[in-house]
Amino acid sequence: MPSVKNTFRFVLAAAFLISVTPRMGARTSAPSATNPDAQGARIQRIEAAVVDLPMGANQPPLRLDLQKLMELYKVPGLSFAVIDDFQIVWAKGYGVIETGSATPVTATTLFQAGSISKPVAATGALFLVEQGQLSLDEDVNQKLKTWRVPENEFTKDQKVTLRRLMSHSAGLTVHGFPGYDVDAPLPTLVQIFNGEKPANTAPIRVDFVPGTQVRYSGGGVTIEQQLMMDATAKPFPALLRQIVLSKIGMTDSSYEQPLPPALAARTAGGTYADGKPVHGRWHIYPEMAAAGLWTTPTDLGKFAIEIALSKHGKSNRVLSEQMTREMLTPVLDEAGLGFFLDKENPGQFGHGGADEGFQALLTMNAESGQGLAIMADSDNGIAVGNLVLLRVAKEYGWN
Repeated sequence: MPSVKNTFRFVLAAAFLISVTPRMGARTSAPSATNPDAQGARIQRIEAAVVDLPMGANQPPLRLDLQKLMELYKVPGLSFAVIDDFQIVWAKGYGVIETGSATPVTATTLFQAGSISKPVAATGALFLVEQGQLSLDEDVNQKLKTWRVPENEFTKDQKVTLRRLMSHSAGLTVHGFPGYDVDAPLPTLVQIFNGEKPANTAPIRVDFVPGTQVRYSGGGVTIEQQLMMDATAKPFPALLRQIVLSKIGMTDSSYEQPLPPALAARTAGGTYADGKPVHGRWHIYPEMAAAGLWTTPTDLGKFAIEIALSKHGKSNRVLSEQMTREMLTPVLDEAGLGFFLDKENPGQFGHGGADEGFQALLTMNAESGQGLAIMADSDNGIAVGNLVLLRVAKEYGWN
């Protein structure tokens, strides 16, 4: 399916190949706030030599700078924010907002985050748990009002719960969503749940026993969205702005689908892998919790830093230390509550994202305070992002 492409596990695997625990004796120099010259030199080195491609025997490697790499992969625009010592030490945009445009990408250009929408939404759901409005382990049908999960032989003894929705272990179908053309009719969430037109995906149903295995389900996260709305009687974008985005200072982020004109004027436009633009610049996602977040790498960096610090009780603007630690504890395999974790790299959490013509990557280590958020207006964004991730990791001494 074009919105998810089954690539997010590859993205996370690539990110987690890099443990962001600093090597002993190889601590990077101070952040830009105290050493701007050193930081500027680092930025220049990253931009000048993202990757060296081997060219064969007795031939020097072909060095690609960031601009050449973006041209090679037909990525019009790229933006990223580097996190070091629990701070965003620099953020920068590259290229243009869409093919054929002369408008440059800046650090405040909005991109679609794809499935990185999920951990941000999960943070909101966990806030409601701490407020007593939701429960992690009760049958979600106890709180759902607009629609209920159909019972069947798989739910006889084990039920769909919020914990299982957030960890992709609820037994639910529908991996991801392609979104809707700007000129297409939009379905209601109930139509999406039942696979009824104009929904363009299959019905969301339980087809294995909840709690027995992990299988990625954007469908399950969309039920999470309805659960949060039913519990609070609030529209999802307004709710998430109130309980998550505003609290963290994510001022350039919104779950509104479609975006209002003032925010839409600040967006990048999606691009297919062959370089062709997405019709209408982007698709619309009623499945907001699963795929509907518009944001910037800087705001994603703020989010990742908040989660990392919250785990240590040093900043608990949304979640308590105890709840954050539960969020970052595997439920099954390496699936936490909203995030994917890496058992071999303590403190590592992250998520990849892909909407129509957009791809993104967020990775963070709660122990070292190092991480990276990358967003691109291209279906090839992950390919470029992985190479940027490796280059940043080398430059900053991540192991």
